[in-house]
Amino acid sequence: MAEQTKTTSKLSLPSDREIVGSRIMDAPPELVFKAYTDPELIPRWWGPRRYATTVDKMDLRPGGVWRFVHRAADGGEYAFNGVYREIVPPKRLVYTFNYEGAPGHEAVETVTFEEAEGGKTRMTDHLLFETREERDGMLNSGMEEGAAETIDRLAELLRELQAGKR
Repeated sequence: MAEQTKTTSKLSLPSDREIVGSRIMDAPPELVFKAYTDPELIPRWWGPRRYATTVDKMDLRPGGVWRFVHRAADGGEYAFNGVYREIVPPKRLVYTFNYEGAPGHEAVETVTFEEAEGGKTRMTDHLLFETREERDGMLNSGMEEGAAETIDRLAELLRELQAGKR
């Protein structure tokens, strides 16, 4: 897929079961990793702006469970959960990803944080699905737009944190 115009994110489909997104974040890996692992920071960037996100569970250890809930203005709730498999600060997170509205379609998500020139981070988000149909279902759900907005929100939060705002 071509580079998106609204963000500097790139999304690719390297196989029929994978989605890979990448972006250079203007913050060091330690800070980007913290944004992914601090339950107080997650609600400030995780998900599209139209939802209020809460962290229901976040047991940050291999085997620990996470659960985040989006709440819409109309009261609708959309929950996501998984289990952490690997945590390597500030380099890598591996966890399962489930949308509770469509149970039985678990993906394995691997997020890497590589130091890039100028104190930046090359962040790569790799989703591996069981089948092509599951991958395509995720793509057809509007995830590309939602993921782009989410990563834009993460970039905004990182700018705020680096400016000393909390």
